[in-house]
Amino acid sequence: MKQSSGIIMLTLCALIWGTAFIAQSVGAQYVGPLTFNFSRSILASLFLFPCIFLFDALAGKKLSLWGTEDNAARHRLLRGGIICGLILTADSLVQQIGMAYTTVGKGGFITSLYIIIVPILGRCFFGRTVHFQQWVSVLLASIGMYFICLSGVVSVNKGDLYILVSAFCFAIHILSVEYFAQDVDGVRFSFLQFLACTVANGLLMFIFENPTTEQINLALIPILYAGIMSSGIAYTLQILGQAKVNAVLSSMLLSLESVFAVLSGWLILNQVLTLRELFGCCLVFSAIILAQLPPKYFGSRSQS
Repeated sequence: MKQSSGIIMLTLCALIWGTAFIAQSVGAQYVGPLTFNFSRSILASLFLFPCIFLFDALAGKKLSLWGTEDNAARHRLLRGGIICGLILTADSLVQQIGMAYTTVGKGGFITSLYIIIVPILGRCFFGRTVHFQQWVSVLLASIGMYFICLSGVVSVNKGDLYILVSAFCFAIHILSVEYFAQDVDGVRFSFLQFLACTVANGLLMFIFENPTTEQINLALIPILYAGIMSSGIAYTLQILGQAKVNAVLSSMLLSLESVFAVLSGWLILNQVLTLRELFGCCLVFSAIILAQLPPKYFGSRSQS
């Protein structure tokens, strides 16, 4: 039951992220990446702050900023929120820079490579066991992403390299959330994460960009969706979900954002969904189902 609720949270998170590609694309026409990221981060922080006290009140808990009197727990919450926020800031910035030099399809595919990077980093740096069917699932999901996002001749440019760095950043973010989010309040953790994003993006924005009120007003609807839905709600669901699901399965569930992006383009923007893309979606869904099967069905071995 615990894992099932985590799977639902992460799938809903991927759904929101997938549809947010539309908001990000429209917003990028009016404001720079740092301005967009700063605006969505401060909105997420403002949305999550009252949620902390609302959820405490609904649960009948004593209202407090930290939610605990344990100094060690407070330190872990603060340290995790700041570290994950800075990693998320770097990921968002590098990805946005890369998208200026590459196509949406290639960007989506390269970003989804975190489903391969997560188990590799987890194995190398955390000694995590990765079972045989999980490696098969990762390979199957990667092939599915190829069919969804890419077609024709594939070449590599500097934008692709930026996106690859972004994929590494997000893989590190997934592993960091899994590490820090255990036994902490997920809403408070998310609030601190976006507070760190707000400060970091704000400093960089005032140094490297010169936003105007008019530009922000033009991008207001996309910023509202990205700030409240994609950041405030979806990233909180990621934190809560990852507390219940291992990092390998989490990365595959979160990679569904590429699938949902294609489906939302089909449903909302009337973009054609080809048989190639449908086949890729089927492969990704199959990989996620395979990853959830007990290891005993495939033997007990794991690989590095």
